[in-house]
Formats: sequence, structure tokens, C-alpha cells
Amino acid sequence: MNEETQNLPEATAEALTRRRRSVHEGMVAVMRVARLGEMGAFLDAETGNTSDDVLLHTQQQTAPVAVGDEVEVFLYRDPKRRLTASMRVPKLKEGQIARMKVINVSKDGAFLDVGAERGIFMPFAGMRGRPRIGERVWAKLYTDKSGRLAVTMEVEDEMRRASKPAEGVKVGEFVTGEIYNYTDRGAFLFSRERYIVFLDNKEMKVRPRVGETVTARVTFIREDGRLNASLREIKEKAMVSDGDAILALLRERHGKMPYSDATSPEVIRDKFGVSKAAFKRALGHLLKDGKIEQRDGWTYLREEIAKDS
Repeated sequence: MNEETQNLPEATAEALTRRRRSVHEGMVAVMRVARLGEMGAFLDAETGNTSDDVLLHTQQQTAPVAVGDEVEVFLYRDPKRRLTASMRVPKLKEGQIARMKVINVSKDGAFLDVGAERGIFMPFAGMRGRPRIGERVWAKLYTDKSGRLAVTMEVEDEMRRASKPAEGVKVGEFVTGEIYNYTDRGAFLFSRERYIVFLDNKEMKVRPRVGETVTARVTFIREDGRLNASLREIKEKAMVSDGDAILALLRERHGKMPYSDATSPEVIRDKFGVSKAAFKRALGHLLKDGKIEQRDGWTYLREEIAKDS
């Protein structure tokens, strides 16, 4: 702080500091109402030139203003590229995270709704996955190198600070939350109870999108209070559903397929989205029920089963 602000209350000093920065689009600033006009209020840009004053249109005012008032505004460009102000500022402060709605996507990034007059830009480098319009994702508000507000989906540190250790949770119970990040090993979920939950790749038959809400079954409780979980069904149910997928493919291929318990795990994962162990369990279940047979590395649908279908 300088000598002028060091003895002022913290909130007042911060407001003065924010007001005296050079104003530009994409920032929140505190500005003084210099004069009123037919369209609204004009805010002093402190350049010494009244032509630089920024319009705060009546429609962008959330409460009446008077000459001399200090107002907090969000600055953006109107359709004619003129710097314009709105009293609808972001609902969260810099450094805070929230689930935000994607309102536009471009080749350079996306725009997220933070409650301001306009969406806030998220650069391509700040994305996790490829968010689509209408989806909601966990993101953080920050100021970029140019002084503009921006958002990023890089929220791992903030999630760790906001999380809490799982208490009273048992293996086999279910947790619901949103996917907020992927690594080479799997996905991370932030649950409604603020638990951090890890989903290993092999525990996801279908890969959820970042931001998607999922319900997972707890498989392990770590010493640090985090959870491991699975999106796969328990083995008994999985055998039935995996077996149905095998039968469906056999019928589609006129009763035969070049896959058996000798097929490589990579091919099984690519074709059926399951592990080799799960595939073998499902095959064994179908063999035991007399629905299929195997010869020379191929699997065949039994003729009587094929006729029934």
C-alpha cells in the first residue's frame, strides 16, 4: 500500500487500488460516477479526457446510482466494440472454484457463465477434455497476464483444499459427484460430500466426460481418507451384462466371432470395453449355460440358441 491508502480500512483501500488501475475489458473495477445521461451513467476512466468515460447503461444497473457514487462494475465490449460497464459482476472471487455452465465454444477455448454480464473466457490450455455448450464443469476464476479475468479447469490444488476425508463410508456403498480431471491412470471425482474419489481406467467400462455427474461404487478406503471406486457392476451382474454384449455381437455376425478366451487383452478391451478376466468370466457363464461353443480360437452361437433369437 502507498501512504494514501495505508491508514484506510482494508476494504476501502482495496477499492481505491482497483479503481486506479487502467481499466480495460474483462476486468472488475471500482469506478466513480462522473455524470448522468439519457442512456445511463458515465464512469470516470481517470484519463483526464471525458470521451474515455465508460457508459453504465440503465439496463446494466442493479441499483440506482448518483454522481459521485463509487460502483463496482464488470467491463466488457459491446457489439460496436465500445468499452461498457455492468454492475452484474462475477459471483465468485478470484481464486475461487465453482461448477460453471459452458455458454460458448470456439477453436481458441470456451466461455463460461460466472454470473457476470458476459461469459468469461477459458483458454484452450486451461481445458480438461473438450467441454460442450450446456455442460457444467468445475473451474477457477483468475486474472491472466493481460489483467483480464479468465477461468481454468485446472483445479486440482483447490479441490484438495476444499475436500475432506471420507468418514463413515463403507466398501460397497455409492458416492455421487462430478468428474473434474483425468490422468493416464484414470479419473478423479469430487463427491457431493466433498470426498476425492479415484476411478481407475479398468473400473470404467465407458469413459465419462469431464464435468459429467456419475455414481460410483466404493471399492477401497485409503488411509488419507480418499476413496477408490468403480463404475462397473459387481461381478455377478457384470457377467450377465457382458454376456449379453457377447451374444448381441454373435447375432450381429451371424452366429460367430473371431474372439475367444485366447484373444489378447488389448483386443478384448478395444472391442468389448472390459478386461480379459471379465470377458473370460462372461464366456464361462455362457459356455456353462450351453449358449455358445468355442473352436479353433472362434466363438460360435449354438444353433438352437440362434434359432430362438
